[in-house]
Amino acid sequence: MNTDTRLSSLGAAAAPVASPWRRRSRLQRVASAVQPLLRRPGFSLAVLIVLFALVSALVPQLLSGYDPYATSPTDKLTAPNLAHWFGTDEVGRDLYTRVVYGSSLSVQAALLAVGIALVGGLGLGVLSGFAGGRIDAVIMRFVDVLLALPGLLLALAIVTAIGFGTVPVAIAVGVGIIPGFARTTRAEVLRVKTLPYVEAARLGGASWGRTLLRHILPNAWGPVAVLATLDFGAAILATAGLSFLGFGAAPPAAEWGTLIANGRHFLITAPWVSLLPGLFVVAVVFSLNHIARTFEENSR
Repeated sequence: MNTDTRLSSLGAAAAPVASPWRRRSRLQRVASAVQPLLRRPGFSLAVLIVLFALVSALVPQLLSGYDPYATSPTDKLTAPNLAHWFGTDEVGRDLYTRVVYGSSLSVQAALLAVGIALVGGLGLGVLSGFAGGRIDAVIMRFVDVLLALPGLLLALAIVTAIGFGTVPVAIAVGVGIIPGFARTTRAEVLRVKTLPYVEAARLGGASWGRTLLRHILPNAWGPVAVLATLDFGAAILATAGLSFLGFGAAPPAAEWGTLIANGRHFLITAPWVSLLPGLFVVAVVFSLNHIARTFEENSR
């Protein structure tokens, strides 16, 4: 057995042993990067608000003992108090409970929208940046056309064509934010593709597919992940806006935009019906933006 063969066999035997250490070192780097951020009061508060929204979307029954659909006409339009933290709506339903249970539909719609944008934008951006030439030109002109249209107007057109409901609203919002993901992914792929270690991998005999999956995509993921966090907040606002306009889930379903819309008739006599759900949505979106901006600043 010659020297090259022995070295390659030794490397193959050592790879499984080294991989757990590599994964552990990555986790340690992530933990060391996040720990200083958690000492910041603003960042910690933002994380708590987002975690509260996620927990309320997954297990809302842990955060409220009321039935979100149980009416009590004698308690209608009750102001916030110790029994009803957000007050009650026009038919006596506990508004805090409605907001908590509404997290499920709203967060699911936002996640679906970001997932659609992530898959579509990554596909277009990677294909455009990696292939180049005429393919790049055609894809980018299509993306430019989508960018020229206001996102909410495009979403309105799509949801009008495919129908009303939470899933159509999520699809419409997701298609509307695909261009941002496509342009960001393309820019990162073009940047990483010219770095020395990518050229070294190609010279070492790695195929284009292996180079893309092992070297380009992992190193181009950072800005795309930050954009996904930012657009998650934007998707919450967009889905809530479409639900406010009546395109979301049908009553009596609890959805953040629908809850805000239901209180617009009582802005003078019972402003908390719209104000408190709206403030909760604003707090979640601001928290997501703050987390994304903090990660963006610390990644530079």
